[in-house]
Amino acid sequence: MNKYVNEENIGVTAPLPHREGSGESLLSKIWDRHVVQQVEDGPTQLYIDRLYCHEVTSPQAFDGMRRRGLRCFRPKQIFCMPDHNTPTHDQDKPIEDPVSKKQVDTLAKNAADFGLTHFGMMSPDNGIIHVVGPEKGLSLPGMTIVCGDSHTSTHGAVGAVAFGIGTSEVEMVLASQCILQQKPKSMRISINGTLQQGVTAKDVALYLMAQLTTSGATGYFVEYSGDVVRNLSMEGRLTLCNLSIEMGARGGFVAPDEVTFAYLKGREYAPKGEAWDKAVSYWKTLRSDDDAVFDKELTFDAADIEPRITYGTNPGMGIGITECIPVSPRPTPQPLPVGRGGDTSKANHLGVHGNCPPPSQGGDGGGSSPSQGGDGGGSSPSQGGDGGESRPLQYMGFKPGQKLLGHPIDYVFLGACTNGRIEDFRAFASIVKGRRKADGVVAWLVPGSWAVDRQIREEGLDKVLEAAGFQIRQPGCSACLAMNDDKVPAGKYCLSTSNRNFEGRQGPGARTILCSPLTAAAAAVTGVITDPRSFSVNGQRSKV
Repeated sequence: MNKYVNEENIGVTAPLPHREGSGESLLSKIWDRHVVQQVEDGPTQLYIDRLYCHEVTSPQAFDGMRRRGLRCFRPKQIFCMPDHNTPTHDQDKPIEDPVSKKQVDTLAKNAADFGLTHFGMMSPDNGIIHVVGPEKGLSLPGMTIVCGDSHTSTHGAVGAVAFGIGTSEVEMVLASQCILQQKPKSMRISINGTLQQGVTAKDVALYLMAQLTTSGATGYFVEYSGDVVRNLSMEGRLTLCNLSIEMGARGGFVAPDEVTFAYLKGREYAPKGEAWDKAVSYWKTLRSDDDAVFDKELTFDAADIEPRITYGTNPGMGIGITECIPVSPRPTPQPLPVGRGGDTSKANHLGVHGNCPPPSQGGDGGGSSPSQGGDGGGSSPSQGGDGGESRPLQYMGFKPGQKLLGHPIDYVFLGACTNGRIEDFRAFASIVKGRRKADGVVAWLVPGSWAVDRQIREEGLDKVLEAAGFQIRQPGCSACLAMNDDKVPAGKYCLSTSNRNFEGRQGPGARTILCSPLTAAAAAVTGVITDPRSFSVNGQRSKV
């Protein structure tokens, strides 16, 4: 193992000398410097700088360590916190659900037994693990980061190689601070131009998923680049990288730059003083060389992206908010050559440029109430239906060719490791300021961490939200998944800023429509799916 791969130099100094112009990609620069050994005709033994553990995927790993009589190899590099099962109310009281309580209590015991840092419930450091890591400076450029959670790719936004692993692999890292992995292929996705008003990083990610499908990046590690990515805030980059897994990618990241450095400087676990200067000097080398070769490159035009929503039961089943549900199954997209943008894939997906067909061609051209289609009187997901719609549309109660603008909604969820950061709450507040929550809409506004909660209150956003009829809940994963009290009832529509819209993801029978914080806010005050661009003053989105 290289001498630089140790606790004192995590993510700070380059483990190996690098020759400028050697044609290395960012993936290779980080990955190759963490290789302990290459197993002949087998995987790489990869050194891991940071392991995050939550309560769901770690219990069996710790049990395995106990059975073998092992201690953690480098406990200072492991951080634990509950997030999936934590209730978003009354966290100062015992958890009522026995399964959730057992998992949360077990993590606390395991952390204590193995001498690991633990940010427990009600700790000012607690929150969603993929929100807390970057905001505390635990996730740094050049690191290798793993967690037993698929959305570990979030941490790639700081310029780290971060990916989710299984429970047996969690045990492997606990015991050795290494993991056996095949090096992924490299993909670069460039989004050039300028985003339209009301279009966010979440919309960019939903757009990419619709173009590539949920398997289009399988086997790849994605580097995001281009004008749009360079101009994103760190919060926006965290959102974009968070959703890499939803395209099938092993992970996704952004080369660190001045945005990264400004975000990290002064954070609790970031280097300080001379160590900071040394770290930044190294971090500036973490970019793909101009002559780097990627296994695949795709380029898209920002002008093609409008606010997005999903209509089906996977994140790739999405449309622009003014478009209609496709009238025929989507063909397999062809790789887009560099410089061509996303036009070809977009045309394939939406038929005739996304225009809505007349009612005789399979849609009513407008929204339908929650009682139309699905549970209230239409076909159930297990029935064949009468309009030729697919199972996802049957489950959602939608029809081919239907336009979703104006469709009534029941719930709004702002939060998750995708959109639970301060920028997301600022965006939501900018829409609802001076307005009122629509009658009949249940809104869950859940900060991604206690640090975000504190910042919301310091900026006075809590007053803006309360005046509009909203309440802020306590931090946790919340309605992203049905593992805590925040469950959407069967048949109800939820506009959600989370990352997955699978059947039952937010509760048995719940119907999830993924969107950005701006789109969620617009629906929260109108009660129907609404284009957030309609909330503007003199052509500019209102700001708090």
